[in-house]
Amino acid sequence: MLVFKQDWIQVHIINRCEGMFLVYKGDRALRKNKLSYAIEYYNRGLNLYPKHFTAWYNLGNLYVVYEDYYAAVDAYTEAIKHNPKYVCARMNLGIIQSEKLGNFDAAIEQYNKIITTKYHIWAIPIVFSTKRSSKVNRGLAYYNMGRAYRQKALYLRDDERQLTTPLLLKSADAYEKACKILKKNSDARYNLALDYHLLGNYRDAGKNYCKAIELAPMNYEAHYNLAILLRRMKRFKDSLEELEKASLLISTSGTSANADYIFGILSDVSHSYIDFKSDPRYAAMADKDNQDVDPDKKKKKKKKHHEEEDVESYISEDGKVRPSDDLDKNMMRDMSRCAGYAYFRNESNEY
Repeated sequence: MLVFKQDWIQVHIINRCEGMFLVYKGDRALRKNKLSYAIEYYNRGLNLYPKHFTAWYNLGNLYVVYEDYYAAVDAYTEAIKHNPKYVCARMNLGIIQSEKLGNFDAAIEQYNKIITTKYHIWAIPIVFSTKRSSKVNRGLAYYNMGRAYRQKALYLRDDERQLTTPLLLKSADAYEKACKILKKNSDARYNLALDYHLLGNYRDAGKNYCKAIELAPMNYEAHYNLAILLRRMKRFKDSLEELEKASLLISTSGTSANADYIFGILSDVSHSYIDFKSDPRYAAMADKDNQDVDPDKKKKKKKKHHEEEDVESYISEDGKVRPSDDLDKNMMRDMSRCAGYAYFRNESNEY
């Protein structure tokens, strides 16, 4: 009986205390950015007290820094084993499985666990509530699930190509749910548009590209993809407008290779537009475009145009020309306007 008590004391008291102390040293080394020491202390502490799930989580994050993804998976799995409702560990495990190891089904399983698990919601009035954080976590899980489904669709073998459309539909459904929760997240809207684009659903793709642009006007990829979509639909004028915005944004980012490519597409669309204008069908299409716009909106737009004051740049102390604040605001407003939105809003899916 005495031997049993000594073993119990060793395991549940002495080892736990020593393990907690070593984990504390690991936390301190992590704060000081001494990562190798942190890994050593965490491993020693967890050998003595393996139930410390936050230490497993921190250890997993450190293994990701060193790109030891299999060790990271083991660490995150241990964290979840000792705390099945550890959302951060499940999310990171899903991301590593999907993005780094290509285990898409394993990643989707983790995201489903986050979505379906019921969490205890508690709150201190006015001060704190877990309701919002749990809702956001579900939105992020849907977002990452959509990404995993699309990646799985794109990496299918040749003999599995018949699964591409079902997987893309699942991806779009996940992004739809993410957008309902993460209403201001432009990335969710952009990825939803991309799924519809790949599925050939041009109306919903165009609408969601426009919503993504409204939320993040300076994202050149949304402008560029929308321009490619509009070109595919032979709406060359609208495509040119979006390509001009994309080229302006990419030219200021310093990515010359992408800029050259976009300028090449811009030149190609410009020539296509010139050729298309001489086609008799162009007149009919132009008439239809004019019908897409609400006449009242035209009047409001015209009135607003007359009310706007001239916006000028100014010369700063260093002698360089700088845009005024009003110019910045007008540029952001112009960037957030989406070419062809009225068309996408009114048209049914014909493609």
